Amino acid sequence: MSIFVNASTRLVVQGITGRDGSFHSKQMLAYGTDMVAGVTPGKGGQKFEDKVPVFNTVADAVRETGANTSVIYVPPAFAAAAVAEAADAGISFIVCITEGIPVLDMARIMPFVREKGARLLGPNCPGLITPGVAKVGIIPGQICTPGRVGLVSRSGTLTYEVVNQLTRNQIGQSTCVGIGGDPVIGTNFIDVLAAFQADPDTDAIVMMGEIGGTDEQKAAAFIAQHVTKPVVGFIAGQTAPPGRRMGHAGAIVSGSSGTAAEKIAAFKEAGISVMERPADVVRLITERLKN
Repeated sequence: MSIFVNASTRLVVQGITGRDGSFHSKQMLAYGTDMVAGVTPGKGGQKFEDKVPVFNTVADAVRETGANTSVIYVPPAFAAAAVAEAADAGISFIVCITEGIPVLDMARIMPFVREKGARLLGPNCPGLITPGVAKVGIIPGQICTPGRVGLVSRSGTLTYEVVNQLTRNQIGQSTCVGIGGDPVIGTNFIDVLAAFQADPDTDAIVMMGEIGGTDEQKAAAFIAQHVTKPVVGFIAGQTAPPGRRMGHAGAIVSGSSGTAAEKIAAFKEAGISVMERPADVVRLITERLKN
């Protein structure tokens, strides 16, 4: 089993004929993801890589192919509308890779997504992968291997680093999820932690956080009350100067709120084993799985 994507995933790519959409669609196809459709307005009737039908709208794609998952590679000015289009067409799981979407756009669109009963992952995220089954987004498939450790991260780069460390040490992953680092996102740490807790094929969880906001503290409180599986965590940005945004729009420390020290303290209080550096993940996961 896995969370969010599996063998039943039927993927439609919004923006499939663009530069980024085209490149990553080829990677997802090569990985074996069941990509049933693409969408680019005005290019309906074409075929991507001579096998994936392209439609003008997501509604057309869903009606003709039964797509249930969407991944979005659309420029920032149009990405929120693309999310809304997918939700309106009945897509149940939407992954938005696009970064730079105005916060106000996302604040306006999220109530509509929830009203339609869809789950959004992102925006500004690397997507997710269930190793050996399906890859939706930009996480490199070659660094992943099937196994029983779930990973959730705000940072794409840290996702790759930690997954690579696990794989090189023969520790496989159930699902690797990048939730994104924007201030307004559709799926947060708690959503993913709850899914991993409920997944019988996930034995342990790695959680990669960063400075800014209070999501990590809320997740730590959730873990203390609801997660029985071992959790290993990391906080990026420990040397960041206060008041300066570091990479992600949500990674900014304001006063005493959102500091690395505050988050690390919350992790330890919740019983989460804390990495000093990403390479520590192998030792800590191995120790926690033995106990």
